[in-house]
Amino acid sequence: MFKGLIGRKVGMTQVFDEDGVALPVTVIEAGPCYVTQIKSLEGDGYSSVQIGFEEVNPKRLTRGQLGHLKRNNLPPLRFLREFRTKDTDGVAEGDVIKVDIFEMDERVDVVGTSKGRGFAGVVKRYGFAGGPKTHGQSDRLRAPGSLGSGTTPGRVWKGKRGPGRMGNERVTSSNIRVVLVDPERNLLAVDGSVPGPKGGMVVINPVRKH
Repeated sequence: MFKGLIGRKVGMTQVFDEDGVALPVTVIEAGPCYVTQIKSLEGDGYSSVQIGFEEVNPKRLTRGQLGHLKRNNLPPLRFLREFRTKDTDGVAEGDVIKVDIFEMDERVDVVGTSKGRGFAGVVKRYGFAGGPKTHGQSDRLRAPGSLGSGTTPGRVWKGKRGPGRMGNERVTSSNIRVVLVDPERNLLAVDGSVPGPKGGMVVINPVRKH
């Protein structure tokens, strides 16, 4: 059976388990999502399910997007995402998928976009120690230090860690436990943190690596 949802990160809180231990959890408003398209190996070369989330003003979509959704009499949807899956049984175009497809204590992967930190130096970006705080140095405290040799190789190796743009990347939190499922309010709580800011879009998949 196909499993997958799109949602928005609400924020973090804590819940208490049966032993009274406080668990930090992330609350996600997940779904309801609509099945907008099903691709098959015969017709498209691969098998997948495309779902949409969050109704939006039609003016915010192109005519092509509106026409794509209108095929199945679906409302205008802000987000469309495709889930590669071999199992498309039990799902049809136009179906509504809700948060109750996941169960308590199930393991999931949550994919989001990490917070953008802008241009960052090596101390913040990679945890470099920086230069000495004494012995006459005045401007090397947060500098990376020597980057490579002189004559050989006579250049800086590709992939060397250095200053640059930090964050705003696709990040996956793998194998995290579902702590709470609330179908009435379309809420899902998972153990620990997930990537991105409050209000950021996340994708919830069944776990790939146990």
